[in-house]
Amino acid sequence: MQDQGLDGQDSAILIETPTERGHGDLTSSFALKAARAARMAPRQLADRLKEWWPAVPAVAEVEVAGPGFVNFTLNTRWLAEVVNQVRIAPARYGESQVGAGRRVLLEFVSSNPTGPLVVVSGRAAAVGDSLARIMQAAGFSVDREFYVNDAGNQIATLGHALRLRLWQRSGRDVLTDWPDGVYPGDYVKAVAARFAAEHPERAPQTLTEADDGWLGQYAAESLRAEHEQVLARFGVTFDRWFSERSLREERLPEQIVERLAARGFIEERDGAKWFRSTAFGDDKDRVMVKSDGTYTYFVPDAAYHAGKFDRGYDWVIDLLGPDHHGYVRRLRAVVEALGYPPDSLDVMIVQLIRLLRGGEIVRMSKRGGNFVALEDLMDEAGVDATRYFFVERAPETPMDFDLDLAQMKSADNPVYYIQYAGARIHSLLRQWRASEPAEAPLNLDVLNHPAERALLVTLARFPDVVARAAGERAPQLLPRYLTDLAGEYHAFYRQHRILEAEPAVRQARLALSEAVLAVLTRGLACLGISQPEQM
Repeated sequence: MQDQGLDGQDSAILIETPTERGHGDLTSSFALKAARAARMAPRQLADRLKEWWPAVPAVAEVEVAGPGFVNFTLNTRWLAEVVNQVRIAPARYGESQVGAGRRVLLEFVSSNPTGPLVVVSGRAAAVGDSLARIMQAAGFSVDREFYVNDAGNQIATLGHALRLRLWQRSGRDVLTDWPDGVYPGDYVKAVAARFAAEHPERAPQTLTEADDGWLGQYAAESLRAEHEQVLARFGVTFDRWFSERSLREERLPEQIVERLAARGFIEERDGAKWFRSTAFGDDKDRVMVKSDGTYTYFVPDAAYHAGKFDRGYDWVIDLLGPDHHGYVRRLRAVVEALGYPPDSLDVMIVQLIRLLRGGEIVRMSKRGGNFVALEDLMDEAGVDATRYFFVERAPETPMDFDLDLAQMKSADNPVYYIQYAGARIHSLLRQWRASEPAEAPLNLDVLNHPAERALLVTLARFPDVVARAAGERAPQLLPRYLTDLAGEYHAFYRQHRILEAEPAVRQARLALSEAVLAVLTRGLACLGISQPEQM
């Protein structure tokens, strides 16, 4: 909920779920945070808020507690209607128009096409795809984009590696004198095998350094196609794969320097052209054209980001790797220098991952080279567990991925715990239908047990959780929510023999169970995770 701040600025009144029972269904600590600006004691401000709070059907009682918390108890009948809201359109519950159709471009993964996808790229894929799904549910119009770095020296270096592997296939010893900086991974052998099958007319011994450029392009496209296949298996697809090479072919880097110069933000110093990024908060100005006339790697990135806004996007979100912290300011600087709203670009840093087994760090690459492949992790932990663990924590937080925990079939494994709640409801509904029951009229007013009330409150929170996760770019809010919902359902299930209750209560509890299943399924779908019917 938004309100006009006491200091004249927009501020948020955050209403949350209490950490302890007995403090209402919802609570707000706004009075404690705003007391100084209001020049009141927190308790006094909380009392004023209580007086001002409008009468709404959803709220049965507002009370002030402790040093200045404002607690809200929801109307039981209003809460019970949430069950009907879910059951009317289970696949759409939680949707909103918070985004108002605002066009968003999410760029994520964007791994160099010089090797297999690694686990940190998998984390970016899970976070980016989940955020896209959540934002779409919240009313944003979202496109997913992968930026393919298929130009520059790295592609020629990849071509060099492919040429050496092709020589190796013809019997030549290349390993005793492998050049420094040339990709040594065994994965290039698979690319060489594909090339040999597709181009039998090209004898390896005829290939020279002059062929490294086009060999690199072949290898880059081959690895990019592999990226696409692995990501599809991971449940991630893109609306566009944007080629850096195409950007260069259209001479967009030259145009971006000209645009910045026309706006007065390019200076010539010592024969080089500098972007005056310090005028926009960067810690130093950035070279764009070196004294030898070549472009720095920042220029294509600047052109690419200008093109994002030129395509009509209102909000551009980048997910970058942990080595890109210093890159954020210069990107924002160039966006502002070109006249785009500075707050229309957001950059999220996706941090590193450690894989653990038995508490020890493990390596599991089967491809050679100094990396752990996403595909290998999926093979061992499964897609659902891998996606869940990647999204469970805030992306800017380094994480440990416990392989033992990911494979457990117990409540200790959070994704299993959530999915098992849904499978338990599927089983309950199958038993009910198999009994050929005579349905009683649905009376949701009987859902007044504390465990039922807890479920109703949590179900009612789902649209707000989705909207908040979208607006704050925080997909990790959804796993926390689903864990709470699953835990409350497990507790409710243990306390009640649902099918043995008297008809009116049984019917209401079955309807409540159906609503919980719908939200679990919908929430997991927003994370790209399945809800099995049996486990």
